[in-house]
Parts: sequence; C-alpha cells; structure tokens
Amino acid sequence: MRVIGAMMLREMATSYSRSPGGWLWAVAEPVAAITLLSLLFSMAFRAPALGQNFPLFYATGYLPFMLFSDVSTKIGAALRFSKPLLAYPRVTWIDAILGRFFLNLLTHLLVTCVVMAGIAGIYGVAGPARPGALLNALGMAAALALGVGTLNCFLLVMLPAWDRIWQIATRPLFIVSGIFFLFEAVPERYAGALWFNPLIHVTAEFRRGAYAGYTPDWVSAAFVYGVAAGVFVLGLILLRRHSRDILARL
Repeated sequence: MRVIGAMMLREMATSYSRSPGGWLWAVAEPVAAITLLSLLFSMAFRAPALGQNFPLFYATGYLPFMLFSDVSTKIGAALRFSKPLLAYPRVTWIDAILGRFFLNLLTHLLVTCVVMAGIAGIYGVAGPARPGALLNALGMAAALALGVGTLNCFLLVMLPAWDRIWQIATRPLFIVSGIFFLFEAVPERYAGALWFNPLIHVTAEFRRGAYAGYTPDWVSAAFVYGVAAGVFVLGLILLRRHSRDILARL
C-alpha cells in the first residue's frame, strides 16, 4: 500500500501539478463537452430523449463513459509511464497499474459529483432518485476501465501498432454507448447486438439513478462485471507470463 500511495503521489505531481490550471482541467473538460452537446441538440430538438433538461441528460451519459475511457487509457499507459521506477525491486507492474487506477478513479468521482451538483444547483433539478444505481453504474465503469486497461498494458507493449488499432476500434463507442439516445429507442433489429456493449448498460444504469421515472429492466450488472473480470484476469495472466519480456521492451 505504501508503494501504491507513492505512485499516486507521483502521478499527482506529474500529471496535474506541472500543467497550467492543474486539476481545474479535469472539471473544465466535461463541463465544456456537456455544454456544447446541450447547445447543439437544443437547437435541433425541443427536449432530450429523457426528461426536459439537456445538460442533465447528456451529463448522465457522458460522465460514466468518460470515466471508463480516460481511466482505461491511463492504465494502459501505466507501465510506460512508470518505466524508471520498475527497476526498483519494491515496485511491481501491479503497483503501477493500481496507482494510476485509484488516483484517476477518485478524480473522475470528484468531477462527477461536482458536475452533477452544479447542474442540480443551476437548473433546480431534483437530487438523485436512486443513489444506489448511480454508485452501481460508476462501479461498473470503473471495473471495465480496470479490466480493459490492464489488458491494454500488455498489448500496448507487445504490439506496437495496438495503440492506433485501439483508437480506431473504440471511436464508435462514443456514438453507440447511449450518450445521445436511449436503448429503448433503438430499432429491434439493432438492439440485440447493441445489448452486448457493456457501456450501454453503464449509461442506462446511471440514468436509472438520476431519473425517477426511468427503469431500464434490461440492464445486467452481472454481464458487465463478468466482462470486466474476464478481461482483467486475462490481462493479469498475460502480464505475469510475459513480465520479463515486457520489461525488456519498455
């Protein structure tokens, strides 16, 4: 735990303290994105797909998605970022992964609280209808981020082209993960395939927590956590089996 805590402190110093604005950018980025989405879609539609508040609708889709996307990306680069420290016997690759995971997860949880509280205060929106569902959605997003990021730790080192492949493969996720629409509005012939996108479950569960009248009974937390656990275990096995090869390639 002391090593992981030291890794978190190093991450704080290098990622936030040295850049102008520091931690403010972590809040400014989602606020700017949600504001832009709200302005653009309010010009085209009279009301969002759920409720009457555009910022709340897009925040409930964007915030959990960005938690997954940003945290998994940071974890994927954890070994490269901590390469100088991995030469010390007390520092292992799992310390590098967990240090980045915990710090960036806490950052996104703080950002989510600030943005949701800001929307509630500015627009007079009621508080969370189901706080348990909000926590469950954030837990699913965090589990997916840890699993995918751990597997990417291996792939990014062993396959140099994986960085580009991953960026291209995941760009459609921003569109098909329920940020702009509800799963219930998807035509039946596409809904079956879309259900297997774990992130559509995450955004729907987050909206279940934010909206009293929204009850997506099709959401399966077991499916999401199962996918996250499977990918995480696969990543751990590959990292353990090829640890010497990975250190030589860094």
